[in-house]
This record gives sequence, structure tokens and C-alpha cells, in this order.
Amino acid sequence: MNLKEWIFTTDHKRVGVLYLIGSILAFAIAGVMALLMRAELSTIGPTITGNPTQYNVWLYAHGAVMILGFQIPALTGFFANFCIPLMIGAKDVAFPRVNALSVWLFYVGLILAVMTFFIPDPPDVMWTGYPPYSTITTGNTAMYSFTVLILGFASIIGGVNFLTTVAYMRAPGITLNKLNIFVWCTLGAFVLQLIFVPVLGTAVTLISMDKYLGTNFFDPSKGGDVLTYQNLFWFYSHPAVYVIFLPYFGVVYEVIAAHAKNMVFNYKMVVYGGIGGIVLLAGEVWVHHLYVSGMADWLRIGQMVTTLMISIPVGLMVIGLVGTLYKSSISFTTPMLYALGVVFLFLIGGLTGVPLAVPSLTLHLSDTYYVVGHFHYVMAVAGTFSIFAGVYHWFPKMTGRMYNEFWGKAGFWLTFVGTNIVFWIMMDIGVDGMPRRYYDYAHFPQFEHAHQWMTAGAVILGLGFGIAVLNWIVGAMKGPPAGDNPWGSPSLEWTTVSPPPHGNWPTPPSVSADWHPYGFKKG
Repeated sequence: MNLKEWIFTTDHKRVGVLYLIGSILAFAIAGVMALLMRAELSTIGPTITGNPTQYNVWLYAHGAVMILGFQIPALTGFFANFCIPLMIGAKDVAFPRVNALSVWLFYVGLILAVMTFFIPDPPDVMWTGYPPYSTITTGNTAMYSFTVLILGFASIIGGVNFLTTVAYMRAPGITLNKLNIFVWCTLGAFVLQLIFVPVLGTAVTLISMDKYLGTNFFDPSKGGDVLTYQNLFWFYSHPAVYVIFLPYFGVVYEVIAAHAKNMVFNYKMVVYGGIGGIVLLAGEVWVHHLYVSGMADWLRIGQMVTTLMISIPVGLMVIGLVGTLYKSSISFTTPMLYALGVVFLFLIGGLTGVPLAVPSLTLHLSDTYYVVGHFHYVMAVAGTFSIFAGVYHWFPKMTGRMYNEFWGKAGFWLTFVGTNIVFWIMMDIGVDGMPRRYYDYAHFPQFEHAHQWMTAGAVILGLGFGIAVLNWIVGAMKGPPAGDNPWGSPSLEWTTVSPPPHGNWPTPPSVSADWHPYGFKKG
């Protein structure tokens, strides 16, 4: 491997692989932070550290790195870069050098996040950075702000690039109604990024100005308001849920359609009702994160209605998946198992999220482990399962080799079992009153056994993910040849050789009038 070619590459596929490598490194860091927290919580009182600030650093790093360093870069960085030009028949993205800049900005943000563990005043502000704590803590709030700004800028230039690519570089014959669901989902995610990332950038910039320059945007004693920050933060960060949700559901659609050998059920309903509805409503639901923060009652009611409304387009997305499985020819390959796992986990997470839209219930559940368990079901672990499903699915196209199916399935079952041990118990004790974000729970000794079970489940979960990553590494080095289209998919990315050459095809492809990315032949 020529290292110089990778460092200076503008090939969208190599840029995508660089995103994948960086995001998996971020995933490992965030996963270690989770295991450290679970080890600390396995018994009452100090367990592996007697320093609550150290626990806060783990908590901050786990949340911020998992979301900003792993999930969003993997979905809108790796999958978008590797798949979208191949799916639309383009030779590359519209702005290759800008694309290369985006991945190296991502690495700069990742390095800043890792520096958290080496500087004398690491940030301990969680991934939210709420004032007044973030403005009075001795932790380095500026590093938090700068990391968010760097990663946000990388995502903005990526969004401009891919929206332009899909608009102007589709191969002849690929109309809007012949785009892959993943392409539509990613376009929706980038629209949300372009609209809402500047709001987050504003919020974290104002935080640093308050702490280091003496401004008072969020100091109530001097005319500021801490709720201003919370509104700005969640005005981005709830749409960010759909920035993750849309691409990860798009990946699941690609995997299920290919491994069930079936047309996507009600394609236009999914695209215009599901994806379109989510994009339209994503910015109208942020206040449900502030139900316990002193918002006016009438605002709570309005946001309850919009939060419940967005379950309609999300429900259409789920109906499309279930309908695609109906009367299909399912192959229970490793990527298919992960994709079906996403459906199961998301249904649990989605249904347990409905009570959190209702103010009278959220007031009791908001600061408990119930919220943490729900979020991990619906977004964190479901999104991660989707990423692993997608990597397994496109692994033959990336490398030209096959992974080991036995170890792929073993890794899936370990992660699936570990996930449900950890987060089902978490929701259960949350309903019973276990508060979240506690370093020690001496006042709640009845939950110690539950925490021990969750710690054991986290170890199982980590082992399963470790097996999967090792399976990719060994498969890429020593796996048997895969062929150009091992899944028999009509989608355009499978019509070129594996791995695709620079430029993807010798001549730009075109498609016939009756071609469709999900046009599987029956019989």
C-alpha cells in the first residue's frame, strides 16, 4: 500500500475507507469509555476510580465521540462516500478535493477528542455542554467547542458536495424515482445538516465566549438565560437524531432488499411520505428535551403534538421495511441478521419513546435510566447494528474478498444478546427510579445487582463487536475472492468490478427504461 496515495487521495472510495477507519477508531475509544463506566457502576461506592471528575470525562467522551466521531462520520462519511457515486453511476463526487478536505477535518476533530485524555484540564461537560456548569467548571470547554466546530464544518462541506453530486452527476436514465433508498435518506440527512449545524456552532461558540471572554449570554444574574443554550443545542441535536436515523435506515433498506431479493415495498411512500415527512418535521420537535427545564406548559403541549406526529413518517419507514420482507426469499447472511436486529431494536426503542413525548410521563422519566435505555435502543445500538450490517454488505465490493460467515454470525449473536441484557434492564430500573448520570448510587442499593448484570452484558456486547472488527481485518487480508456481485443485486454499485477502479467504470454506465435498483427477477 502506497501511504502517500492514501494521504493525498481524492478518490471517493478511498476517502470513504478513511472515514471508516477513523470512525471505527472512534467507536473503539467510545466503547472503552462505556466499559470503564460500567466497571465503575458494577458496585456501590468507588470501584476503579475515586474521582467523580474522571467519571464525568468518561461520560463526556463516550457520548461525544460515539455520536460525533463514530455514527455521523460512518453514515454520512463512509457510506455516503463509498456508495452514492457508485449507486448513481458517477465517476466521483462533484468536488473531489473538497471531499478530501472533509475527511482530514474529521481526523483533526478526532485527534482533538483523543487529546481529552492527555491534557491537564479535560472537558467534563458531557456531549451537551450545558451552562452554567460548562462555564464554571475547570474543564477545558474550549476544546469541546472547537471539536464540535471542526466536525460540524466537515459535515457541512460534505453535505454541499453530495447534494451537488446527486443533482448533476447521475448516469443517463437514473431519474429521481430510480434512486436507491439510501441515496434519498442521505440527501435528507445532509439537508438537515446544512440547516441545523450552524445553530449548534453558534451555541458552542457562545459557551466559550461566556467562559473565556466575559460575555453573559447564559448568565441569568447578568441578563442571560441558560435555556437559550438548551434551545439552541436541541434545535440542532434533535434533528441530529434524524441525521443518524435516515442513513442508518437507508442502509437497512439496501441490505434487506438485497438479501430478501425483493422490491422495496411502496417505494414512493417511503421516499415522499417517510423521508420527506421526517425532513419537514425534524426541526419541530426539539422542546421535548426541555420538558423538565422550566418551559411554559403551552409549549409542552405543542411539542407533544409534533413529537407524536413525527412518528407517522417514521412508521411509514418501518412499514416499508416489513412490507419488503413479505413474500420475499430471505437469506440469513450476517448483514441480514444485523439488519433484522435493527428492526427489532428500533421497534423496542420507538415504542418506549412514545411515553417520552407525553409531558405527564416525561416529568417522571426524564432524569432516569429509562431515557438512557430508550435512546440506546432507538439510536445508539440500532444505528451501530446498521453500520455493521452495511460494512458486511459492502465488504465484498470494498475489498474483493469475503469475510468469515461463522464469525460474522457469532459476533452478531453476542452483540444482540449483550445489547438486550444491558438496555432492557436499564429501562426497567429507570421506571423504578434509578437516576441517570450518577457516579455513585449509594442511595439506591436495590439496583446493585441490576448494575452487575448490565456490566456483564456490556462485556458480552464489546466482545461481539470486537469479533466483527477482527473478522473484517482478517477477511480483507486473507478472505476468499468474492466476485463482483455475490448478493445478486441489480443495484448499480454491483455492476462494476470488486474493488472498483479509479473512476468506477471504464465508460459511464447508463440504464434501461425498465431498470430499477430493486428490480429483482423472480423465479
